[in-house]
Amino acid sequence: MKTLIAIPCMDMIESSFVECLLKMRIVGEAEVRFLKGSLVYDARNQIMQYALKKGGFDYILWLDSDMTFEPDLMERMMDSIGDKPMLTGLCFGRRPPFKPCIFKRLEVKQDGLGVEPIAENWYDYPRDSLFQVEGCGFACVLQRIDMLDAMSVFGIPFFPIAGLGEDLAFCWRAKKLDFEIWCDSRIRLGHLMRMSMEEGLRDQMIKPGTREEPQLPGPNGPDSPLPEIRSPAADTL
Repeated sequence: MKTLIAIPCMDMIESSFVECLLKMRIVGEAEVRFLKGSLVYDARNQIMQYALKKGGFDYILWLDSDMTFEPDLMERMMDSIGDKPMLTGLCFGRRPPFKPCIFKRLEVKQDGLGVEPIAENWYDYPRDSLFQVEGCGFACVLQRIDMLDAMSVFGIPFFPIAGLGEDLAFCWRAKKLDFEIWCDSRIRLGHLMRMSMEEGLRDQMIKPGTREEPQLPGPNGPDSPLPEIRSPAADTL
């Protein structure tokens, strides 16, 4: 079994991500491929074409370069995917209200007036469960190579649709071919962020005039800290 670990990125990569990548235990054989570019959809399509043209891969593991994860990430993803075509772990956006990057509804309505995308984040997702979703971000996604081969029918399957980024556009096209998309919410990742601390923000987290520990919103509720806080983010998944 051979996996292409695919990492679209910009010029700079977070050192915390690199540390996680170096510690990740590899299942079978793997090739790591970074592709630098400002157009994420183009980088994803180039990596996909590279994998299909070179051949020999059974899976692609997509990782965004601003994520943190445990060393057993790949092992757990492989255990969960089974015969499923596509699996995502659980991660959240970097900007309040830190939306889960999984979607319970994903539609694209078309009429004479144009295109209307509908994407609903799944806030009340099943905890510690393996379940189907309509769409997901691509911060941590494991895919069978035969799924990507089938998606070639779209030419550029990661090309964005008006109102949908490359990740949800891919998911929408995958659903048109009846591919199932799954999430394992037991596999949790951190999304690195920057935070500029000032009085107003501190007062939201800590009772003014006290030295209490800050209560940051995390993946398991308000009392669960984020995996890592590096520092407001300019964007989300």
